[in-house]
Amino acid sequence: MGEMIEFASNGGTAQGYLAGDTGPGVLVIQEWWGLNDHIKDVADRFAAAGFVALAPDLYHGVTTTEPDGAGKLMMALNIDEAGKDMSGAIDELQRRTAATKVGVIGFCMGGGLALVVSCKRPDAVAAVAPFYGLIPWESAQPDWSKLAAKVEGHYAADDHFFTPENAEALQTQLRSLGKDATLLVYPEVDHAFFNDTRPEVYSADASKTAWLRVLDLFRSEL
Repeated sequence: MGEMIEFASNGGTAQGYLAGDTGPGVLVIQEWWGLNDHIKDVADRFAAAGFVALAPDLYHGVTTTEPDGAGKLMMALNIDEAGKDMSGAIDELQRRTAATKVGVIGFCMGGGLALVVSCKRPDAVAAVAPFYGLIPWESAQPDWSKLAAKVEGHYAADDHFFTPENAEALQTQLRSLGKDATLLVYPEVDHAFFNDTRPEVYSADASKTAWLRVLDLFRSEL
């Protein structure tokens, strides 16, 4: 379906997986495993639904299937560089779609980064759909006051990384700032319930519901 491309990133170049020819632009942000087949498949799904999706390779060619390795990669991520790569990907989507507005979706680590880049690029990000988003880096805490996007998040009731209580607290914080934010908690599912390559946590029902909500969000806001 899609293909790996190079795009400009703050004076240099970055790589990402691009899927789709026409339609609104969507930035797809990887889990802590890297830009793997699951994330490419999500981009392909957006293309099939009428969007142009770009998933930047924030680990620059590295992927892993081991949790220990993934944790090390996540904590070693250069947040400034990742921010530039995500912003460059937004610029590339704007160029390819000839539209200012983009949507952002991210999973796990990428869900946190989706919120981070939405605060850094309020000029472009009109809708953001974080899935069980983590922001584990002290240096990457967003300036929530800059958020302009509509937020619809997807969280898991049995998640021990980002608990339902965390989600409720973030929703309360965002709404207290006047933001349009709804963080949905899905009952009886675990962290990473959307990842269909991980049968031990995947939930087909919750994933289908969440996916339709994301498509509705992006179609209405973009």
